[in-house]
Order: sequence, then C-alpha cells, then structure tokens
Amino acid sequence: MPRSQIAKHPADFPVPPKMPDYERARADFTWEAVRRELTDEGCADLNMARIAVDRHADANAERPALRVTDRHFRVEDLSYGELRARTNGFADLLCRLGVQPGEVVATLLGRIPALYTAALGTLKNQGLYCPLFTAFGPEPLRQRLQLAGARVLVTTLPLYRRKIASLRKDLPHLKHVLLADADAGHDALPDCLPLEGLLAESDREFAIPPTAEETPALLHFTSGTTGQPKGAVQSHGAILAQYASSRLVLDLGTEDRFWCTADPGWVTGTVYGILGPLSTGSTLILDPEPFEVRRWYRILEAERVSVWYTAPTAIRMLMRAGSALAREYDLSALRLAASVGEPLNPEAVVWGEEALGRPFHDTWWQTETGAVMIANYPSQDIRPGSMGRPLPGVEAAIVHRRGAHAAAVPEPDTEGELALRSPWPSMFRAYLGETRRYAACFADGWYLTGDLARRDADGYFWFVGRGDDLIKTSGHLIGPFEVENVLMEHRGVAEAGVVGKPDPIAGQVVKAFVALRKGFDGDEGLRRELLGHARRRLGAAVAPKELEFRQSLPKTRSGKIMRRLLRAEEKGEPMGDLSSLDDSG
Repeated sequence: MPRSQIAKHPADFPVPPKMPDYERARADFTWEAVRRELTDEGCADLNMARIAVDRHADANAERPALRVTDRHFRVEDLSYGELRARTNGFADLLCRLGVQPGEVVATLLGRIPALYTAALGTLKNQGLYCPLFTAFGPEPLRQRLQLAGARVLVTTLPLYRRKIASLRKDLPHLKHVLLADADAGHDALPDCLPLEGLLAESDREFAIPPTAEETPALLHFTSGTTGQPKGAVQSHGAILAQYASSRLVLDLGTEDRFWCTADPGWVTGTVYGILGPLSTGSTLILDPEPFEVRRWYRILEAERVSVWYTAPTAIRMLMRAGSALAREYDLSALRLAASVGEPLNPEAVVWGEEALGRPFHDTWWQTETGAVMIANYPSQDIRPGSMGRPLPGVEAAIVHRRGAHAAAVPEPDTEGELALRSPWPSMFRAYLGETRRYAACFADGWYLTGDLARRDADGYFWFVGRGDDLIKTSGHLIGPFEVENVLMEHRGVAEAGVVGKPDPIAGQVVKAFVALRKGFDGDEGLRRELLGHARRRLGAAVAPKELEFRQSLPKTRSGKIMRRLLRAEEKGEPMGDLSSLDDSG
C-alpha cells in the first residue's frame, strides 16, 4: 500500500461505518438533528450525565458500561444501571455536603470506578467537574486547586498524603476531601471523608435538575506559555459534539468495546475516556496499570477491543517492540485504531496497517475545542501524516492575521494559522477569570487555534507547527514558564529558559537552559540538585529531563528570553542575526 494513501472501505468493517459518505454527511448534517437524537420529545435537557448514563440505563440497565481489568487481568463489570445508581448517590452526597451547582469538584484519581462516579455525579448535580493529573507534584496541584476554587476533591489515601496534605492550609476553599480507598486508614485522617461509606448512605434515586445547554460543566486546565495555567470551561451542550464525534470519528455504538488509554487527568481522558463513548452506549475498557507492551496486547486480545484510541508516544513504543510481537496476539476484533495528542508521523500509520491489520487514524483537537474537530474517518482514505478533514458541522480554514483581524486563505497548500468558525457546541465558553485572554482567541468570527497548518486541494489539513512555546511530551502539554519559575526558586539560578527537545519516543522532552549566579559552578552535582528540585516540586512528568548550563540566555532588547532560538539550536537550525530581535520574535 503506498504511503501517500491508505484506503478503508465500508466492506472492510464487520458492521457498516456510521459515516460511509463524508461529503453527503457534511451536506446533511445539523446540530439540531443531533440535539433531537439525544433529548426526549419536547425536552431540551442536555445534562451530560443523563445522556451518557441514564438514557442507556433506561433502555438496558444490564449492559456493561465499565469493564475494569486489575493487575492480574481479573475483570469486573459495572452495568449502566449500577453506574446510574452510583452517580445518583454521588450527586446526592454533594447536596448533603452543601455543594451548590456551579461549584468545582476536582478529582485526583487513576482509572478506577470512583473517578467515573465522581465525574458523572458532579455533572448530575450541575457542579463544575475538574480532573487533575496524578503525576503532578504539589506545586502544580496547588496552583490549579487555588485557581479553580475547588470545593471538593476526590482522591486516594496515598495521593492525599504525598501531594495534598501539605497544601490544605493554602486551600481555604477546599472544604471536603473524599477518599476513594478510605477503608485503608481514614480514621487517622480527621480532615478527610470515606467516599464509599458516604455513598452507602446516599439516595440512589437522585432527580437531575433540568440542565440548559449553556450550564457550565467541565473545567480543564491547559498550560500557558506565560503566567498561570488557563482554565477552559465547557458547557453541558458540549455533549452534542462529543457524541457526534464519537459516532462519526470513532465509529462507536452499543456493540463496541472501547479502550481509551488517555490519562484521566487530561481532557481526552474526560471527553473520550468517559463522556463521548458512554453517550453512544459503548462499553469502556479500563486498565489502571501503567503501559507495558505485552499487557496492552493481552488486553486488546482478551477483551476483544473493537475501537482503540491511544497516543503517538505509546504507538512509537509498540513500534519499537516490533511487528512480530503484535502478530502473537489475536487482534481480529479490532476494527478501528485511532491516535490523539500530537501529530502522528506517517510511519506509524503504515506500521499499524502492517502489524495490526488496521492503520492508525489520526485526529486533531484541543482542550478549547472540547471534541475532535479534524480527523481521518473510518471509511475514508487516510493520507498518512495528515490531520484529516473537518467534522461535519465544523468549518475549518487557514487564516492570516492582520492586527486584530483574521482573513481566510482560499488557496490550497498555503501555510497559516488553523482556525475554526465559531461557535460550535463544545467550544470553550471562557478561560476561568480571564475575560480578555478569552476574547483574544477570536477574530472576525474565527477561533484562532495557535496551530500552524496548511490545507491541500482535497480539503485535508496538515499540521506544520505550534504557534507558541507549549511543549508536548508524551501527549501532555507543558507550559515552560511554570517550569522556569520552579528552577528560579533555587538560590543559584539567575535565568532559566525551557523548551521542548525532539525525542523519538515522547515526541518532545523538557530541556532547561540555566544561567547561574556568581559564586555557583555548573558542575554535575548542581545539575542533579536542580533536576531533583524540579522533580519534587513539579512531578516527573513536568520536570526537565535534561539541563544545560549557559553563561547567558538569548533575550530580546527588553529582556524576554527567546525560547525559539533555544529550540532552533536543539534542532541544529541556524539562529541567524540576533541584533534585530524584538519581543514579537
């Protein structure tokens, strides 16, 4: 099969794909039709949890919603009926704790049933659900919990002791910590509550209040290049796009066993690890264990996974293990494999076809878009290396900015900024507490993504690069300013600049450049000390993997560190004439 194009046809699928004709789907598609599909006659209620859980529990309460695999490959099912009862109980618990609609409930959990109980129960109570990444160190967690003003945190005893206990004095808004594993010593923690014990006392017949489309629902933090992390807010109406993309992009339905490997602390873990697939009635495969090649293949085989959504970092690790290993397993149930998190290189698409019998379908979206916006679809030709084509109901374009304005570029194969015509149902509705920053994302009716791309003559989009300094490592977005601040805490550091260094497995790794104060020597001992300090403060996923000492760092005339020059140097690119640089460079 040529690398330029891999064709997938409806006849290749054991069940017909949900969108066999892309052009017809775009022509016929309306968001109103999706709304009618998800709501009862004459009812405009768009509560995410009702659509994801209760709607299916009413139709078939016994169908498995969650299928949890433990470390020994023992499996336990949680039906849609049981999930409805548990999430009702959590919503009732929030009411009994005095948590009001609109208040933030955060989770710091792995892929365990308590995560799904808390997320969906929060949405039933019209709270604002905010997941947090378990690999974060105390400082990123403190920052996000403070910005969110979180009223409730659901976590486990080990995570609480390691990462949260020392922060409680800095979090006056955090009134309740619920421990999912409270039986293991909660009596020694008077400032925490046992989740399961409280759920046992809750009302399992909770009545979900009528929920309007614009009711706030989700709060996901995404790192910025300067200042504090950005808190993107989505409304309950986002479920329209999450459902439509789960059907049309991931081809999900009630017959599917779906495995999303995204960490639940990030937006993909919420949108396609919980809401989107459950809204289609699929069964979610959950594995709380860390990545291991043979374990993943065994799960794909044993659980008869039909649709798999994973990240380029994991795909590259599978590729490194070799195609022969993949062929030791029966993956015949797998009809669709898709990728998310960063651009997928063409070799990985082709490798999927060779090793798994299915190519990887790349998808593109952002925290701010709330759902997949551009994708390679199951029944359409894949162009390896391409982002694909826009979701029906979404208009995408390449634009050029001119001051405060943006104009679409009609000519194909022209590089520019990728933009989406606003609004669409899952578009973020705010940056928490940052009105001006939110307004700056839009111009002339376009949402400006900050990603650089081009569109070919057939309407396929191709990623070119990121328009800012965000670092994408193993599918996680990291803001360099956050890392630089922690390095600057050390008494010996005068300046710090942090960039992403290309890496064959992670895509990028975090690398720090440090200029020292007088009296400090850049020896191996100090380098290890700084890396250890960053790991303790930020967590291993965010802290630099490499650190290099410099006499000075390149700066603009006003003193701003020029990260793009450091990035260019890491790539071996010429830095050019530095004398003309200003703050826009």
